[in-house]
Amino acid sequence: MIKGSKGRYSRPVIRISVLSIALSLTVMFVSIAILTGFRREIRDKVTGFTGHIQITRFSENSNLIPYPVSRQQPFLRVLLNHPKIKHIQVYATKAGIINAYDQMQGVLLKGVGEDYDWTFFRKRLAEGQIPDFRDSSQKNDVLISRSLADFLNLKLHDNIRMYFIVGDHTVGRKFRLTGIFETGFDEFDRLFVIGNIQHIQKINGWTRDQVGGFEVILKDFRDIVSMGKFVYHQIGFQLDASTIYQLKPQIFDWLDLQDMNVVIILALMIVVSAITMISTLLILILERTSMIGVLKALGMPNRRIRKIFIYHALYILGWGIGFGNLMGFSLCLAQQKWGIVGLPQESYYVPVVPVNLDVLNILLLNCITVLSCFLMLLVPSMIITRVNPVKAIRFS
Repeated sequence: MIKGSKGRYSRPVIRISVLSIALSLTVMFVSIAILTGFRREIRDKVTGFTGHIQITRFSENSNLIPYPVSRQQPFLRVLLNHPKIKHIQVYATKAGIINAYDQMQGVLLKGVGEDYDWTFFRKRLAEGQIPDFRDSSQKNDVLISRSLADFLNLKLHDNIRMYFIVGDHTVGRKFRLTGIFETGFDEFDRLFVIGNIQHIQKINGWTRDQVGGFEVILKDFRDIVSMGKFVYHQIGFQLDASTIYQLKPQIFDWLDLQDMNVVIILALMIVVSAITMISTLLILILERTSMIGVLKALGMPNRRIRKIFIYHALYILGWGIGFGNLMGFSLCLAQQKWGIVGLPQESYYVPVVPVNLDVLNILLLNCITVLSCFLMLLVPSMIITRVNPVKAIRFS
């Protein structure tokens, strides 16, 4: 049947079916790749600024007015030895105002220490260098974003004057711009200035042992919910642990809306593929009615005849899925390498459409498509049981 399918109607129908299934799977393939890629990009940018889990004083009402926490904590040894935790680093924040070239901007100075993991900012460094706070000559160095530097007309190695409110008076500090990063996440780019934690300790009157809190960096983002609960139960009653989901719920709620759009697209494409296969199977059955009559006359049961046609339909489905995977993979690879399709960065936080080629997602997508189409093929194959062998042979 497969090698000699030269029917008047079946050949063009089969070709159209293969093309339809291939296009449907390509749309699903690209949708999944874009969704997972987009989530990963946004997630990495948010956690790059805040870490996966933040540990602060339980009485803290706002990140802008932090209460100090001792750097020496008994739970640190337990957390650092946990296999799912990659790194723990101290930090502190202080709200201030930058005054440069008659421009003023409210910012958040994020102070970090010698233990800070600079991986995120190294990947997104546009100019200059990452400061080394182990060197006393670099203790006044800071990093700011490209958008903030352009707004304030600042260039590399310029001096920056920042002002902070301490009690009833204002305190000024002078910094040197040694690095400019660019993440495309304007909400954070316009807010954060990365500097030495010692400045915040001096402004707030803290000791060298006091910090604003701890940032926990995990090895796998998928463990964030379970590890958030684990960290919370390890730190005691005076401290609080908040995951990035709790710190920035609006961003992840927005990403969940994108998930819903993709789910709708996947459902529609699977329905299109299933309807295409049902139509193809019905045409194959009608065109092979005489063969069905002969097989029934020879004693073949309906169940085995149905298997023949279902296997034939699955063979056609396999070609469609194969071509669909090839087209989807090619499009995603081209986008990943050359960034063909761009996006307005101020709205989507990324300059080009991100894609993520995850083998597990691709296999799951193919399995769901095949299983859905197979289940929907069972119903139209029941028409074989209604074929009368005598009439089928007589009028063939």
